[in-house]
Amino acid sequence: MRRLAFEDRVLLLALAAGAPGAAVSVVLLILGPYSPKVIWTFGMLVFGLWVGFAFSIRERVVRPLQTLSNLLAALLEGDYSIRSRGATSSDALGLAMLEVNALGATLREQRMGALEASAVLRKVMDEIDVAVFAFDAERKLRLLNAAGERLLGQPAERLRGRTAEAIGLDMCLEADRRILEATFPGARGRWELRRTSFRQGGQPHELLVMSDVSQTLREEELLAWQRLIRVLSHEINNSLAPIKSIAGSLISLVARPERPADADADLERGLSIIAGRSDALSRFMQSYARLAKLPPPRLGPVNVGEWVHRTARLETRLPVRVNDGPRVILSADSDQLDQLLINLVRNAVDASLETGGAVTISWTADDSRVEVIVLDEGAGLSDTSNLFVPFFTTKPQGSGIGLALSRQISEAHGGTLTLENRRTVGVEARLRLPLRPNGEGNRDGT
Repeated sequence: MRRLAFEDRVLLLALAAGAPGAAVSVVLLILGPYSPKVIWTFGMLVFGLWVGFAFSIRERVVRPLQTLSNLLAALLEGDYSIRSRGATSSDALGLAMLEVNALGATLREQRMGALEASAVLRKVMDEIDVAVFAFDAERKLRLLNAAGERLLGQPAERLRGRTAEAIGLDMCLEADRRILEATFPGARGRWELRRTSFRQGGQPHELLVMSDVSQTLREEELLAWQRLIRVLSHEINNSLAPIKSIAGSLISLVARPERPADADADLERGLSIIAGRSDALSRFMQSYARLAKLPPPRLGPVNVGEWVHRTARLETRLPVRVNDGPRVILSADSDQLDQLLINLVRNAVDASLETGGAVTISWTADDSRVEVIVLDEGAGLSDTSNLFVPFFTTKPQGSGIGLALSRQISEAHGGTLTLENRRTVGVEARLRLPLRPNGEGNRDGT
């Protein structure tokens, strides 16, 4: 059986409520001393009032609900301009209308804020010189900015909906490298790629951000060459200047028609100085070649405990204390790690010998990496900004490549090397290395 509509039920209830009164009125008319004409007249009047009031009640109940429904439908459609007039807080229905009006005002403010934020975001995306692309789960382009249009050499209307392969960006979505050298219709150069994922409408999307780093890299390369030339020029001039001066003196000495008695001693001393400066220059060039041509690490199993103890025993000037950590096997180049730790220990011992302090090596590990810590009790670092600058040294006999080479070795293994002054006294060198190149650790040799 079909259920009656709400307004029909209201009408029936109103008729039922008025039916007893109408029936009593008709009965009294019939039983009273009234003529048939009066009975029919008043009977029709009672019937009309009864039915009229019932329909009026129906209208009074249904019409506000229809208004409320229209307001909610407008809000659902995004039209926040419609308001209910005459709503007051003196009755329940008026309170409902006021709450709907307040909801509409709130939604309108939020919508305006969202539109303004979207406008600002679109403006920023169009103004930045970085290409931004958004792809859906099927790798179809859904969003790009003005820089992306310039990069691909086509307007957004022709690019949206096309696959990454069709527009030549599939290699960027699949590339493992962060820096990619590629040519596009609108530009050519080296690009820094950043990829991430997000969800929109419940569907996964990929965000690709591409920035041209060609100019930046060229500037960095230029600065690197300038620094290199300054270092090489300084060191070579420091060696050639005395060589040239002494060579000129020796030439004038040999050219004399009568040489003094100590001429041979002067010649020997001058040639010795020239040989010494030549050896120093040769050592400098060998040190630079060693830093510039560090081979890639040849990975193999390295027992951290054996490595640390072996390096500590190599230092004979000062006993190096070792605080044992967990038993750990990492995948690394054993020879390069020896070179790295030897440099750190040698620097720590040099600093501690000046103050009569001690040197301690310890290590910790978790499931992904090992951390080796070298502590000294020296005077500390006065300037940490140039620690890893090649050929910068504060030692009279230092080459200035030890720390630079050590950091290069650590980074070649995917790790980091930092040096900081301790709170009490001395310096803390902290070397962090992944247990394996892919980050999958190995504890207890298993």
